[in-house]
Amino acid sequence: MRQDRAPAVPVLAHQVADAVPRAEAIRAAGNKSPYTVNGETYWVMPSAVGFEETGTASWYGAKFHGELTSNGEVFDMYKASAAHKSLPIPTFVKVTNLDNGRSMVVRVNDRGPFHSDRIIDLSYGAAVKLGFDQVGTAQVHLEVLSIEGTEDLRASTDDDYRYLQVGAFSSRDSAELRRQELQNRTTFPVFISPARFANKIVYRVRIGPIDDSKELGALENRLLEAGFKEYSRIREGVAL
Repeated sequence: MRQDRAPAVPVLAHQVADAVPRAEAIRAAGNKSPYTVNGETYWVMPSAVGFEETGTASWYGAKFHGELTSNGEVFDMYKASAAHKSLPIPTFVKVTNLDNGRSMVVRVNDRGPFHSDRIIDLSYGAAVKLGFDQVGTAQVHLEVLSIEGTEDLRASTDDDYRYLQVGAFSSRDSAELRRQELQNRTTFPVFISPARFANKIVYRVRIGPIDDSKELGALENRLLEAGFKEYSRIREGVAL
């Protein structure tokens, strides 16, 4: 079995950006519970609100770069992501290296580390920013960030979703530019859905309806490959 390793081209701490906490729905993908790895059974938490933990962190890098994470995303060792055995996916976590006091926010989108003496596996980039990439492990404190608006949709099926929302703008002109950009990439209808929030109008750009869940997933993949990383599945008329 090939060993994990740092990339051939190193990254500097200031080049690694913290994950930006936002309300993301918790769906079935990556959240099977219980699940078994190497003969051990693990359970995913029903809720991570208020969760804190202290223990040993490790990192993973070039061996897994470009592979799929537990929820089907592509692992990027330079991004602020992490693997945890039981936190719901996705969860945003503040990680503090107790050996040097450095902190950062990561996004959990994977499962692991499956070692009894470790509580979290961080991306190589996160390890660089936290200052333990050279030593391999560090004592850390984890603090889950509670984000208003996060919905738990683990019991929902893909058939519940018929639209993708790809951006929300305060300016209708900006929304129209996004709408035109998306319409050039898909044959599905792309439209602007205005909504009022806190006495302000927000112009939401949406694609759909899409009645086939496979088509919906394929469109998500095309958007991701085209650089659209901020999108969410929605039900008819209801933003997630």
